[in-house]
Amino acid sequence: MARCSVTLEFLSASEADRCPRCGSGLHCGIRDAAPCACTTVSLSAALQARLRERYAGCLCLACLRALAAKPDQALRSTTLPTE
Repeated sequence: MARCSVTLEFLSASEADRCPRCGSGLHCGIRDAAPCACTTVSLSAALQARLRERYAGCLCLACLRALAAKPDQALRSTTLPTE
């Protein structure tokens, strides 16, 4: 299996179709010929580690962007920001 550069998780097909954070449908592009859209979002190593602890699979692009916009809040909080 391939590695996603943002979540750094190994994904099965069933894990890659729904965002575990917000529940929305998503298309994980990890197996696509072009780079996955998540590679356009920059997350700190600390935030990536926190996300790996909390979620088993890919997050949707909207959630990744929201977390990237508020990384300090996401790292301090026991619940990750939703917007």
